[in-house]
Amino acid sequence: MTYSSNTASTTARQYDGGITAVDTAQVRREMAAGYILQTSSQVALIEVGTNASADHILRMLQQLGRQPDDVSHIIVTHVHLDHAGGAGRLMQALPQARLVVHPRGARHLVDPSRLEAGARAVYGDEAFDAMYGSLVPVPEERVSVMADGDSLSVGGRRLEFMDSPGHAKHHFCIWDEVTRGWFTGDTFGISYRDLDTHNGPFVFPTTTPVQFDPPALIASVRNMAERKPDYLYLTHYGRVAFSQRLADDMIAGVEKLVEIGEAHATAKDRKQRIQSDMTDWLMAGCEAHGVRLPKQRLHEVLDDDVDLNTQGIEFWLDHRSR
Repeated sequence: MTYSSNTASTTARQYDGGITAVDTAQVRREMAAGYILQTSSQVALIEVGTNASADHILRMLQQLGRQPDDVSHIIVTHVHLDHAGGAGRLMQALPQARLVVHPRGARHLVDPSRLEAGARAVYGDEAFDAMYGSLVPVPEERVSVMADGDSLSVGGRRLEFMDSPGHAKHHFCIWDEVTRGWFTGDTFGISYRDLDTHNGPFVFPTTTPVQFDPPALIASVRNMAERKPDYLYLTHYGRVAFSQRLADDMIAGVEKLVEIGEAHATAKDRKQRIQSDMTDWLMAGCEAHGVRLPKQRLHEVLDDDVDLNTQGIEFWLDHRSR
């Protein structure tokens, strides 16, 4: 069962299995989600958005009748700020929670200075301040790292962690055995509910800088598909039913982005050419999938991702031989 609610300006989708997707209110409606996973005794937060997202997550916890002390774990798939930027602030508000993070990402949340500097280089100071604010460090003694194959219990509910590089080296995905679903972070790409049609979800990769690794990303998608999940819990955005078609589309999408990048690798106007080809590819893909949104609305949905994907491809082109 899935239903949507909007309470005190916080949008959420509630799924069976005790899982709620909370709109973390970034950029536009239903662009990024944080998840509340409930058991009778404990709660885990999986993906927490930015500092500004914390209010929405805390409000939804209250609406669900949960107390701050119920939250045992805050889990982030990787440390990009649309997923983990609000972790420090939430840790202050949730005194019993432990932060769970990839071994490569932990130090960046304990001391977020490098993380902040890198993001400022991508977005610029003005945009960074507007989107993310000041990052709050997480006390090291409250951090747990999860390597490939590790697991933890949330109120008796087992969550298993799988190293999933390709989008970032510091990325894992989380397997929920109760719903047979993966919390995918960015490894299984982007699938906005605005683009759903009678053909199902439309999915495409995200290569946000700076660690795009095409072969690793393809391998991670295949590893997730081999589990034959029932569901994928995407940060961008919400739960979708798994099908092999989605995995095939993701792999084909990674290969297409590589093709686009390599076609313009030496062009003087490389960025513009990559952006143009990627836009054309996504627009044509949406049309073939049966999306009937006006062109202007499609640009509103896709342009930010085209820009970030272009940055990721350019970084990969510049560093792939090193």
